[in-house]
Amino acid sequence: MPSTAIATVEKMLETLPEEMQERVVEHLREYILDLQDELQWDALFEHTQEQLVAVARRAKQEIAAGQAEPMDFDRL
Repeated sequence: MPSTAIATVEKMLETLPEEMQERVVEHLREYILDLQDELQWDALFEHTQEQLVAVARRAKQEIAAGQAEPMDFDRL
């Protein structure tokens, strides 16, 4: 059974001409794909959060100890 939100969107779509319905569905499809992508990124970052913090701390310590050198973007 569809949720209230889905039923509301469905009713709203039904008031539009078919061509406009297709355009709205395409926009929704793209939007939902973007949201799914964001959720994936959020999950990936959540699982690596501790590692990122550890690397940042190490970099900060190396900079403070004079063991780091400025990035040479020409060497990339």
